[in-house]
Amino acid sequence: MPNVPNYAREMDKVLQSLEGRRPRLLLHACCGPCSSAVLEQLCPYFEITVLYYNPNIWPPAEYRRREDELERFVAEAHPLGVKVVEDRYDPQEFYDAARGLENEPERGARCTACYRLRMRRAAEYAAANGFDWFTTTLSISPHKDAARINQIGQELAAAFGVPHLPSDFKKKNGYLRSLQLSDQYGLYRQDYCGCVFSARSAEP
Repeated sequence: MPNVPNYAREMDKVLQSLEGRRPRLLLHACCGPCSSAVLEQLCPYFEITVLYYNPNIWPPAEYRRREDELERFVAEAHPLGVKVVEDRYDPQEFYDAARGLENEPERGARCTACYRLRMRRAAEYAAANGFDWFTTTLSISPHKDAARINQIGQELAAAFGVPHLPSDFKKKNGYLRSLQLSDQYGLYRQDYCGCVFSARSAEP
């Protein structure tokens, strides 16, 4: 079995290579808590626009609550010019991507399809709007497979011509830091990943 790359180390190499420049990074984000530690880590190195594109989130009130918390965190915590773009919200896009995978377990093929859907939109948006890099906050979660996320990112980078910033944001206590920042700013932390299927699986 081949060794899994150390994506946190690969990201550090990219950051060191920037040598004080702050290129434009499009950061796909799922919520405020997951964005918190990621933004804290990356703001010194990039001019960041956060893309909130999450058609998987159910119900619509949950989608809105997460977006509001993301906006609030950015407004309160990050004066380094971070912008938030709320993209379209069409849950049918997620249901189309997940068709036939509804009964997959968490971290299974349905989740892979969901990663790809959201990251593809990020790569597409980055290419259309002149960004130098793109990445996602998804790897900060201990429940997300960083190897799969980075593999998808590399494939999309080749397809859209925008480099993917490798990451495993849970490393170096990244997930712990997100918990600390969530507590500091009083951020709402959801108890399921986002889609209706994950909500059902989280029910006692």
